[in-house]
Amino acid sequence: MSAEGASPRKPPFGRVLLKLSGEVLAGEAGFGIDFDVVRALAEEIGQVVDSGVQVALVVGGGNIIRGQEAARHGVERVVGDNMGMLATVINALALQSAFEGLGYQTRVLTAIEMRQVAELFIRRRAIRHLEKGRIVIFAAGTGNPYFSTDTAAALRAAEIGADCLLKGTKVDGVFEEDPRRNPRAPFIKDLCYKDALVKELKVMDSPAFALCMENRIPVIVFNVLVPGNIRRILVDGERIGTWVGF
Repeated sequence: MSAEGASPRKPPFGRVLLKLSGEVLAGEAGFGIDFDVVRALAEEIGQVVDSGVQVALVVGGGNIIRGQEAARHGVERVVGDNMGMLATVINALALQSAFEGLGYQTRVLTAIEMRQVAELFIRRRAIRHLEKGRIVIFAAGTGNPYFSTDTAAALRAAEIGADCLLKGTKVDGVFEEDPRRNPRAPFIKDLCYKDALVKELKVMDSPAFALCMENRIPVIVFNVLVPGNIRRILVDGERIGTWVGF
């Protein structure tokens, strides 16, 4: 509370979708799953849920395998993408275990049926889980090859009526150039969809970006590896990272 007897500030968003790349879960190793990183993320997201925000996640699988990379090594593209979708399920289960170890009810919903492992994605069921205060993790992308987990995140955000889509990355937001190649690249704090398209800024891939623009879903790109950033955005209402909208 900001003062004795004052009511807590109402979070700026009621329902959100957080997109996590697989690389984030790999930590410093860059491959596989760093369970310390997973637990730290689960603790921070749990604090957001405790504040009353309904949280859904989409997780990538790049820390295990990428369909496009497998295709470059001779694997048929469709097969490689299927392998990548299965990798996202592994990551989703790791996150679920971390959340439940902290006492949060969590459901993994997959776009590919695997009833022994997780629930099949059904839109109304996902919304009902969120309404009951459960954390929902969407896995297996869209269930189709040739579509990224960015597109899956935008699609699920639209389907559940999310107030915003947060893209957690390893950089502070959107820059006019790749900050890993040019450390002096100008940072962009606020961005409209039109400018992002005209300048060809890689906020997300084109299908994902088009879905967000069409459904008027604001996108927040931020560094998820900075402790406290998720809470600052979703609970405290701080403008961290790059905010993309109209």
